[in-house]
Amino acid sequence: MPLVAHMPLPTFDFLRQDGSEVLSLGHALRQDIRELHIGFLNMMPDAALIVTEQQFLRLIGSSNQIAQFFVYPFSIPGLPRSDKTQAYIDQYYTTFEQLQQDGLDALIITGANVANPSLDQEPFWEPLHEIINWATGNVTSILTSCLATHAIVKALHSIERRRLPKKRWGVYSHRVMHTYHPLLRDINTRFDVPHSRNNDVSKAQLEAAGFTILVYSEEGGVHMAVSPDQFRFVFLQGHPEYDRISLLKEYKREVNLFIAGEREDYPPHPEHYFSPEAAQIIDAYHQIVLNARKNGTPIPPFPEAQVEPFLDNTWRDTGKSIINNWLGLVYQLTNVDRKIPFVEGVDPNDPLELRQQAMPAGILHSR
Repeated sequence: MPLVAHMPLPTFDFLRQDGSEVLSLGHALRQDIRELHIGFLNMMPDAALIVTEQQFLRLIGSSNQIAQFFVYPFSIPGLPRSDKTQAYIDQYYTTFEQLQQDGLDALIITGANVANPSLDQEPFWEPLHEIINWATGNVTSILTSCLATHAIVKALHSIERRRLPKKRWGVYSHRVMHTYHPLLRDINTRFDVPHSRNNDVSKAQLEAAGFTILVYSEEGGVHMAVSPDQFRFVFLQGHPEYDRISLLKEYKREVNLFIAGEREDYPPHPEHYFSPEAAQIIDAYHQIVLNARKNGTPIPPFPEAQVEPFLDNTWRDTGKSIINNWLGLVYQLTNVDRKIPFVEGVDPNDPLELRQQAMPAGILHSR
């Protein structure tokens, strides 16, 4: 079943216009269907706040589970915000205090911008720690994205992320490491995932802390891992929520920084992302920019509209399937009372009953 528009969040109207099914609250209340209540902690900066909200809600709403999805966006006080963005949050987002009172079945945590040498110096550090401490005892499963993954493995396991020699930026081919795992049920054994980050938590670091690596790329690194209990924390370093043009938008931003003199070098292509046709347009514009700077002539706008038709999304179906599996498992395991994380008889330290089995290592046979 689809998302439920239980609050006047503009993203619900956006998703309807985009072709997604979104139930009105009145329609939802007339149906006798199980609800899932999902928190969405959005720590993204102003420019990406609403887009990230739309991307994740689309992923949730497109999963094919027999449930109604009530999603509760919230953020952390103290993050740098413009007056406009803060007004949006104040009007449409709920609060952590309200969610503590009402309860949640699942929680998604986005990344954030950083400005300090260490994550524990960021304004989100202490509030995020408080949220995680509460969610660990009160929420069935927590899914974290990119920087949130780095922050949480540092907070809970003292794992320090490491600066990459160059930005990991592009679309990379990944392989499933454990096809038996319920989170990867009926998933392609090889698929693409976008990455966009300057830092990394490695396979070796995560395995040394007892994590299970579920999806890995020799070139892109770890995409997906789970905590030792196999389900309470689902960690992502890639971005399955990205739109087809998300990396193009990032590339355009970097080009404009170069044009404005705020970046010394012209940005390289995101790896494995531009088709030959797109790359030809991009490279021609690169030369136009260099010639204009040399000759002191005006620089035309970035050719976004010309490039977009030549871009492909090669990750959305798999991303939807993983979220589908995750929410399906939450549905099976969580208590009907959203203040209680599990149904009676579920072991929080082994909710999927995998640790008591002999877990095979490495890549299993393909289905």
